[in-house]
Amino acid sequence: MGDRPDFQTIVLDREDGIATIALNRPDRLNAFTTEMLQELLEALDLTDADDDVRAVIFTGSGRAFCAGADLGRGGETFKRDEEPFSLERHHDGGGLLALRLFDSAKPLIAAVNGPAVGVGVTMTLPMDIRLAADSARFGFVFARRGIVPEACSSFFLPRIVGIAQAADWVFSGRVFDTSEALAGGLVQIVHPADELLKAARALAARFADGTAPVAVAIARRMLWRMLADGSPAKAHAIDSEALHFLGASDDVREGVESFLDKREPAFPLRVSRDMPEFYERWRSEYAGHAVAE
Repeated sequence: MGDRPDFQTIVLDREDGIATIALNRPDRLNAFTTEMLQELLEALDLTDADDDVRAVIFTGSGRAFCAGADLGRGGETFKRDEEPFSLERHHDGGGLLALRLFDSAKPLIAAVNGPAVGVGVTMTLPMDIRLAADSARFGFVFARRGIVPEACSSFFLPRIVGIAQAADWVFSGRVFDTSEALAGGLVQIVHPADELLKAARALAARFADGTAPVAVAIARRMLWRMLADGSPAKAHAIDSEALHFLGASDDVREGVESFLDKREPAFPLRVSRDMPEFYERWRSEYAGHAVAE
């Protein structure tokens, strides 16, 4: 049962510290629309604000994950107005979603239960880990539609799978199976379809069990920030700033004392109220972040 029944294109469930967001247009193979974009952005705001949520799983309703952009407008699907280009007026909707996923305070897991093509696969790239059903299929099919990859995938895909593999999939636009996706590093684990969500929930629980939510949120931002614009010197600077904050915090005191006492920790800091100043400052330094506001 979804906890936001007014969503029209997605379902959001929150249970046992794990949120599950299911793309929910099964009659259209969960094809991506502007309405779905807006609802996904809202759902991410809700999960970030909910201190009980420790990780978020994305999956699809029915037999597909996402068949890509809804092509209901035919050849006009990707047409914009005739005005000269400006990023503010002509921004890519998939890119807005990618930037918001990149910015999440909670770990993100893609549970790809079926076909994921076009934006259906590029939207998974800013997620932290991708699991797939053995029946899933993937395709960066843009060249076969006369268009280029979107959703910031020219940034994410080569960093995840390497430039040669990215070039093969993007230039050919072909659809490929999970064995190729696994070998190429696009997905981390493949499961039988009926075991996929159970495996994703077990992974999400592993992220939450005995860990400090504020530390995890800061660590996620550190990892992605260094992937985006990193060097050892920059990593040293942000490591030091994060360690300075957390080293004096009640969370680290609880983490150490619970270890010494041989008990489970009860970390007091909360993402909704206890994030340090530098967390937002790091956020504002991301190139292009203002587009997502």
